[in-house]
Amino acid sequence: MKSTGPLPPSRKLEAAPAEPKAINGFSTLNEKSLHASLKEWYRRPGDRLEEPLDGFFIDILRGDHCVEIQTGNFSAIRRKLWQLLEQHPVRLVYPIAIEKQIVRLDSDGVTQLSRRRSPRRGTLLDLFNQLIYAPSLLQHDNFTLEILLIREEELRQHQPGKHWRRQGWGVVEHRLLEVVESRVFQQPVELLELLPPGLPGTFTTADLAAGLKRPRALTQKLAYCLRSLDLIRLTGKSGNALLYELV
Repeated sequence: MKSTGPLPPSRKLEAAPAEPKAINGFSTLNEKSLHASLKEWYRRPGDRLEEPLDGFFIDILRGDHCVEIQTGNFSAIRRKLWQLLEQHPVRLVYPIAIEKQIVRLDSDGVTQLSRRRSPRRGTLLDLFNQLIYAPSLLQHDNFTLEILLIREEELRQHQPGKHWRRQGWGVVEHRLLEVVESRVFQQPVELLELLPPGLPGTFTTADLAAGLKRPRALTQKLAYCLRSLDLIRLTGKSGNALLYELV
């Protein structure tokens, strides 16, 4: 497995520049702040940004290594990754917010009305919310997954007539405050390190949820990914619950 080398040191960043840029003919006009900031955090001297390759623009091209930063759904980038992997080493970088500051803005989009810390805190296990869309990527020799645990701001603005669940408050932007930690996965078996200690020989997703203290909906995705990667196998049922064991 090839490597993109050690990470740059963690550091705080200001919000990404608001002025649109064009790199190699690729416009960053619609690039989100979080994506732009992570790209700036990750880049090194000599890296090429938004480099055209095999019909795609690559976020960061480091030598012959492609670095793709994805802040959204893995399904949106799945085809691109599979095509690049045929010829190039690819590292997919995905951020998870372990701490989030919720900032409410006035209708002008600038004046801050309030700030509070969100009670929701992400963990490394949240990677399975996205990995479920393409778990087999980890079986490819050219693929590496890197999870960045970050602190971020979530900017909300009141938009009457929209977002009725939030009484008109809609999310308009995410901003990077700090990269706290990084975790790299190069082989499927490394995912087993995320399982809780003391797991019985046969177990259910309810056992995983209890051991990890995470919702069962998430541990069901975890089990799906591990089963797809031949790390666990189905052995039967206990009532309505599926039973698994390590391979």
